[in-house]
Amino acid sequence: MADTATSTKNRYTDAPKNADYTIDQDWQSYTPEEHARWDRLVQRQEAVLQGRACDECLEAIQTLKLSEGGIPDFEKLSDKLEAMTGWRVVPVADLVPDEVFFEHLANKRFPAGAFIRPEHEFDYIEEPDVFHDIYGHVPMLANQVFADFMQAYGQGGLKALGSGQLHNLARLYWYTVEFGLIETPAGPRIYGAGILSSPKESQFALESDSPNRIRFNLTRVMRTNYRIDDFQETYFVIRSFDELLGTCYRDFDQVYDFLRTASDFEPNEPAPSDEYIHRGSGNYHRNTALQGV
Repeated sequence: MADTATSTKNRYTDAPKNADYTIDQDWQSYTPEEHARWDRLVQRQEAVLQGRACDECLEAIQTLKLSEGGIPDFEKLSDKLEAMTGWRVVPVADLVPDEVFFEHLANKRFPAGAFIRPEHEFDYIEEPDVFHDIYGHVPMLANQVFADFMQAYGQGGLKALGSGQLHNLARLYWYTVEFGLIETPAGPRIYGAGILSSPKESQFALESDSPNRIRFNLTRVMRTNYRIDDFQETYFVIRSFDELLGTCYRDFDQVYDFLRTASDFEPNEPAPSDEYIHRGSGNYHRNTALQGV
């Protein structure tokens, strides 16, 4: 018997696409099994995120009613989100070209995969599905400051397309939007969608002794390669969403000029200026072992 979730992916892949790569979510076509799979994913992740996700995220999950049963209807969800921050969620079948992605973000539209992962990929899926995109990304779009950062990122992406620096800008997205941590009085907390939608990485990012947790620095982030096949070896910790917006709501021309001749850091490679964040508090210390290097 064919996996109905696999056929769901095929159905969306074969669906007619608009010029901006959006499709009809066709919410009525989801099966009871697919809605039940969403509910199981949500229930598992809700238990993991308590005490680990930032308050802004947990509050938005409740406000947007992402856990009330079944895969959300994008139109209804967008109406709630738009009333909060002006953003809407638009369904897509798969990853979209860079210029299309940036155009959506610059116009306060978040492109979200409409298909849900197959049962055999319940624990891990390589490509973003509706659970990753909606449960992972959309809660933070309910925060006005973070939503403004996302719009600014889209605008910056459109400019970066012609500068040859897109790989540097992609690292900023990866280490903030996907795998970012934020400092709180109780210690680092999660806001990045790649962690928020992963039960194992939600625990690893905060509690393992293995990864580096480093104070966010724009140039450092843009020089750092990342892993796509395993848990991250480095997480960058922002002080606040205002800091993220203030740091990134700017013209990157001078940063790009520097980066053209600067060497890259490997995902686990330390830098002399790194400030490490302790797991259990909001304090940090400088990498004294590298002073003078």
